[in-house]
Parts: sequence; C-alpha cells; structure tokens
Amino acid sequence: MKYNEARILFMGTPSISSYVLERMIQYGFNIVGVISQPDKPVGRKHIIMPTPTKEVALKYNIPVYQPIKIRKEYEFVNEINPDLIITLAYGQILPEGLLNIPRFGCLNLHGSILPKYRGAAPIQYALINNEEYTGMSLMEMTKEMDAGRVYATQSIKINEDDNSTSLFDKLAKVAYYMVEEYIPLYLKGKLKGYPQDESKVTFAPMIKKEEEHLDLSKDKETIYGYIRALSDVPGAYLISEQGKIKIYKARIISNEILGQVGEIVKSDKEAIYLQTINGIISLLELQKEGKSKMDYRSFVNGNQTFLHTLLK
Repeated sequence: MKYNEARILFMGTPSISSYVLERMIQYGFNIVGVISQPDKPVGRKHIIMPTPTKEVALKYNIPVYQPIKIRKEYEFVNEINPDLIITLAYGQILPEGLLNIPRFGCLNLHGSILPKYRGAAPIQYALINNEEYTGMSLMEMTKEMDAGRVYATQSIKINEDDNSTSLFDKLAKVAYYMVEEYIPLYLKGKLKGYPQDESKVTFAPMIKKEEEHLDLSKDKETIYGYIRALSDVPGAYLISEQGKIKIYKARIISNEILGQVGEIVKSDKEAIYLQTINGIISLLELQKEGKSKMDYRSFVNGNQTFLHTLLK
C-alpha cells in the first residue's frame, strides 16, 4: 500500500508529537484522526488550553478524540477503521484490543535506542545518566511496554548545552525523518523488524514530582544530570531560607571540597559555585520563587548575600 493511501490514526500529545504530525500532513500522509490526552489547565490562571496535537489537527480539519482512559474508551477506533496507528508520546498505555484493530498494526516512535530506556521518560533519563548519545526507535507496539520488534533506529549526539527541551526538539526532527523514510517501506512490507535483546533492557519511568527537588546526597554527576533533564520544564530546584531556587543550567567544574554540601562556596565573573559531596558544580541560570529566570550575574546582583548560603 502507498503511504498516501493508508488510513493513519495518529496518537500523541505534546509539542514533539505535534511537530511530526504537521510534517506528516504536509508531506501527504492520509491522517484520518488524531487521539491526544485531554486538554489541561495551563499557567498560573489555569486556563484550559488544547494540546499541541489537537491544535494541529483542528488547523487541518482532522477529527480529534480525547478519551480520558484509552484502555476503557477505544471502541470508536473501529469506526475510524485505520490501516495503521502511529504513536509518539501519547501518554497512556494502549490496550491489546486497540492494538489489534489496524490491519497493519501499531507503530511507536520511542525516544531512545531500544532496548535501552523503555518507559515514559527516555529522553530525560539519557540526560540524568549523562549519556553521550541517544536517539529514536521505530518499533512495533505490543501489550508489553516498549517491548516489540524494532524496525529502525537513528542516533544523535548529546551536546554539553543540551537539556530536555533542546533534545526533544532535535528528536522531533529525527522522528519525522524516520516516518518519511521508513513508513512507506513498512506499508509495502519491505521493512523487517528484529527482536530486542532482553538482556540489555533498562527502564526510564516517569519522573516524580518529588524528584524535581535535587537530592544533595547524590554525586555531582547525578545532580548535573537531573538539572539538564528537568530544564526548561518543570525545572530542578533547591531550597534556601527564602524559598525554592530553580536551577536551569549548570556545569561540572571540579572534584574540590571547599565547604559544606549545599553551600554556595564561591561567586565570580564566571558563575556561582555549589558544593556537592564529590565536587563543585557551577550554577549558570537560576530563578527565585515568584521571580523571572536570570543568568548568574543578574542573580548575584539581586542577591548580594547569596555567597555562603546553605541550600537544601
């Protein structure tokens, strides 16, 4: 079957999904419906906003479906009659009954090189663990999470300045390249998948709210990884006497011990320096509660007594 004839149901929710969805529409894929998570309140005023994929679907007059629990509400997919379902960061586990509906099955674009980092937060965990490379996998969806055959992978280098925001943007482009390159081959039966090596499986579970609070009992490498993984949203934080201080950008500097763990031991023209259990991290972009995000120079100028503050 030709790529522009197949009835494709797209399932995804955030910006990475909306980018790929719009590019697919523009390329000529026959998108017959979009399923996203329900709309949620956004910002301090909690205004209900459409999800990024819903916005794209409405722009191109494509039907949108937003079941609260897809495992209980998927019978409508039979009426859509898709030939293929493609998912990217949808946000819910698909039930087996839904997986069995399309005649060409269901494919998922997963943000890691499988079998590494199965689960909800593969991009973030690549940063938490300070990986040098990550990537995208085009895979068969099965009832077991991220365990199906892999049809194609594409790797990219993680740069020092990358955080989860920049990595999502890069992988969105990789995901679309893989759709354009491999979906037509898949629909023609020319793409053969291979099973994952179960001995090499690792997991990337959803990051919990409490993990946004940096754990100073961890080493500097782990703290640095969490700062990158949680930036720009929601932001990792430590707590001072004046409240939360979010940290959006940092660097590992040295193995020196210059003060207590959590102490701001130094401040100069280059950065603010935080003591960890095994060395120094420079803090480059910060935000006090209720204030705007700022670079370290502006932060120090507005917080003259920050040196030797003990953060927790």
